[in-house]
Formats: sequence, structure tokens, C-alpha cells
Amino acid sequence: MSRASSRAARRADRTGSGPTLDSAPPARFPGATSWFALLGEVLLIGVLVALVALPIITLPIALAAGVRHLRRYLLAEDSNMSFFWADVKSGVLGGIGIGFAAAFLLLVLILDIDIAQSGALPGGEFIAVVGWVGLAVLAVALLVAAGAWSPETRWRGAVRALPRLVRADPIGALYLVATAIFAVVVTWQLFPLLIPALGCVALAVVAVPERPRRGQDEQLEDH
Repeated sequence: MSRASSRAARRADRTGSGPTLDSAPPARFPGATSWFALLGEVLLIGVLVALVALPIITLPIALAAGVRHLRRYLLAEDSNMSFFWADVKSGVLGGIGIGFAAAFLLLVLILDIDIAQSGALPGGEFIAVVGWVGLAVLAVALLVAAGAWSPETRWRGAVRALPRLVRADPIGALYLVATAIFAVVVTWQLFPLLIPALGCVALAVVAVPERPRRGQDEQLEDH
């Protein structure tokens, strides 16, 4: 086979427009063949998540719908936008309860940190640390629950799965904390960056659990 024919065969295999190459392993995310198209999809989801999350308490279902859309897109499944809005419609009622609880805890923790740093309370430094840890736990819980939600499991199933999912991947939880910090920092620096930040957060919720891990790699090699 000539070099040009080889390139054409690889291109057809990568895009799905022709026969596949038997020697090539299946792609982990077959929908992510074009980084430029993926960037556009992430930005689009950032816009939609920001739009749905405008009332604040709808942030959980906005993230969950965005995560499910990007998961479908990356897996080269049907990612029509009608599915995004169907997810929002399916989970908005239960998600409002989660949103209220998350907003309340966020305000309590921020107030706790502010009072602790004012010096008005004895042991303020310890209380501030507890507040920051609480914010990290809240961020992980919200993102993991958004990633676990589906119309079948509902929010109750997603919340019940939180301890198991975090125990199964504690390093992934730290990655999600870093993602949340990144989103807050870039938004604080320039508010319009909230849109791409939300898209990146949704992408991270999809990608972090799918990342290659040493234990999984060793199991694959054993088999």
C-alpha cells in the first residue's frame, strides 16, 4: 500500500467514512476525532448550562444535562440538542431540591469562612479550614451527582451513589476539586469566562472517570 493510500485508510478509519483498520485499537472517545469540533461543542454546552442555571437552583440539572450531552457526543452517539432539553425537563423538579440544598450550604460555608477570617471567633483559623474543606466536599458532591444522574436513576439514585463513586476514585474527586477551583478563578478574573468554564467542568465530569488508571491498565494486561 502506498503512503497516500495508507493515509487515506487511516483517515477513513478515524472518521468512520470507510472500512476500519483491524490492527487499530478502538478509540476511547470516537466522537472526539476533531479537537476543534470538540471545543465548539464544549463552548455550546457552556452556553446552555449557563442559560439553564440562571435561577441558580437549577445548576444541578443544567450540569447533569450538559454532562450527558457531552458523553453522547464523545461516544459518537446521537447528540441532538433535543436530548439535552429532554434531560432538563426530566430532572428539573428533583434537581431544584438539590439546588436549594447546595445553595443553602454554600451560603452557610461562605459565611462561616468570612466570620472565621474576621477574627471574631476563637479558633478562627481552624473554622476557616473546615469551611474550605466543606466547599470542596460540596463541589465534589455536586459534580459527581451530576455525572451519575440519569432519567432512570433520578436524583435520589445519584445522591445514594455518591459515597460509592468517591470511594472508588478518590483521586478523581481531587481532579474535580481542581476543576471547580479553576472555574471559580477564571470566572472571578473575567466573568464572561464563566461560559467556557462551565463547558470545561461538564467535560471534566465525563473525562475524569474515564481516564486511564494504573489498576485498570494492570487488569487489562492480565487479561
